[in-house]
Amino acid sequence: MSTSNLTAKYRPQTFTDVAGQQAIKAILSRAAASDKIAPAYLFSGTRGVGKTTIARIFAKALNCVNAPTAEPCNECSNCKQITAGVAVDVIEIDGASNNGVDDARRLKEDIGYAPVECRYKVFIIDEAHMLTTQAFNALLKTLEEPPPRATFIMATTEPHKFPATIISRCQHYTYKMLSQAELVAHLEKIMTLEELQFEPGALEIIAKRGAGSVRDSMSLLGQALAMGEDVLREEGVRSFLGLAGQDVFFQLMEAMHSRNLVAVGQVLRQVLDQGLDLGFFLRELTNCWRNMFLLRQAGEEALSLLGLSGEEAKSWMDWANKFEAPHIHACWQMTLDGQKKVMTSLEPALALELLLLNLTSLPDLINLEKISAPGNGNAAPQRPVPTGQGGQFGGQQGGRQGGPPPASGGGYNQSGGQRFAPPQAQVPPQQMQPPTQQAQQSPPPRPQAQSMPQQDSRESVPSPTQRQSAPSAAMSAPEAPVEQEPAPRPAPAPTQAAGPRNWKGFLEFVTERNGQAGVRVSMLRLAEGKLGDSELVITCKSRMQCSQLSENKTLSALDGLAREYFGPMVEVRVETGDIAVRKSDRQLQEEAENHPGVQKIIKDFSAQLMSVSPRN
Repeated sequence: MSTSNLTAKYRPQTFTDVAGQQAIKAILSRAAASDKIAPAYLFSGTRGVGKTTIARIFAKALNCVNAPTAEPCNECSNCKQITAGVAVDVIEIDGASNNGVDDARRLKEDIGYAPVECRYKVFIIDEAHMLTTQAFNALLKTLEEPPPRATFIMATTEPHKFPATIISRCQHYTYKMLSQAELVAHLEKIMTLEELQFEPGALEIIAKRGAGSVRDSMSLLGQALAMGEDVLREEGVRSFLGLAGQDVFFQLMEAMHSRNLVAVGQVLRQVLDQGLDLGFFLRELTNCWRNMFLLRQAGEEALSLLGLSGEEAKSWMDWANKFEAPHIHACWQMTLDGQKKVMTSLEPALALELLLLNLTSLPDLINLEKISAPGNGNAAPQRPVPTGQGGQFGGQQGGRQGGPPPASGGGYNQSGGQRFAPPQAQVPPQQMQPPTQQAQQSPPPRPQAQSMPQQDSRESVPSPTQRQSAPSAAMSAPEAPVEQEPAPRPAPAPTQAAGPRNWKGFLEFVTERNGQAGVRVSMLRLAEGKLGDSELVITCKSRMQCSQLSENKTLSALDGLAREYFGPMVEVRVETGDIAVRKSDRQLQEEAENHPGVQKIIKDFSAQLMSVSPRN
């Protein structure tokens, strides 16, 4: 038995024999039966899906001696001549080699003659997209108004290359790729006709590799049968196609689950040494992640969708339960996105190795949401609290946040320039006085760094004796301010520390800081503020006010005041109506550099912050 050309041997001769394309077959068969023929047809679709085959069957149905009929008889002289390709009135033209304007003009001359032997004169132009623009223009009038008893059938894999004027004159039918089940059924039919034994898995692999094309699948089947084995086995098909078996993917899953990078590299080396097809390997790996995700989420209900055998389904179910669902979904997405990058890379093996190592290390990547979430152990410590403020961000956290003082010895400046006392001078929580009394007895806060004159460095660095006596001095009475200090004494810090923090209280806080914080309270009186989870939204009544508050200097001062009053995680956003004002690039850069998640990534991965852009 010769298996050199199964495609020609088993080419369908009737509409019923064609695999797939049910809708197109029904339309053309009904048109042939009713003798309602269009002047021109355009068949488009990928290679090997039956465009030329159906065109020939349609030509036979039109010219059969039993016409009009829905199916050709394949017994009359007309059907036999068309099948053999020698019919005078059915002309097949290769568009790739007859694409000039002179060829189109000869075609116009030929179509003017009436059919010699058949009922219809049929012109089948294969690869019609190869015709030149001049050839298309020469055919325009002919396609629109051909002579009676004549029709054109153009087949192409690239319909986008056709002029719109040509497409508008044709009945356009798009051929679909065949599903894997349709291809398997067609291959089983061929194996039955050849009286050959086979394993179902072998035909499934051939159909999957055929990628929806009947001709490609038949060609691969012919190659498999050429090995001369009595039974077509799955192992033999994988061997000659260069495909990885299930054991390779199970080894890869074992290495990924244990996060053994060396084992992952060994599996990849095995794939490369066997000369396996990397493109199909990635397709199979993507299918593995898909199967695992559906099994992880839907359980046994997904088996009907996946089409896995009993033992294979049990194995993949076990692996699906060993991975977390988000991990499987992320691997599925990354593998799908990485296919093109791997196959177009100058070093596809290294690109595939990088992809596999990334999939293995995926659980170790940093979760930014968990880092910045409140109450998380990985969250960055809270900022120190200004003296003179009790309540939520004052006395309650002051005792917990102790520790060594800053390097400057006298606290540090926040974005608004407020000066903070060193931690060793804070009063323990159990010995603190009520907030109102503490605010009255404690010394007033220092003026802002921008407005206060340069002080002697000897005043900011306490002596060892002063540092030792600081706790007892804090319990008895606060240290009196230095009388020689030339700077004016600022207004005392707000005493309303307890109770909910709201916009009205924030305005009073800004009023007491007026003239020192860079923001005038009169600029805020006409606006409305609303505090969200971690954002203070200031809605302006006019664009003028919005532009004033959104200036870099003013917005930075507002940020400092809001964080000092509401908490260190609060940010300010100024908007008017539905138009929001974005922060400057400098502010975004500073916020990104101070974000705890960004700092951890820079530290753990030795990364660099390249650019910062506002979130859409």
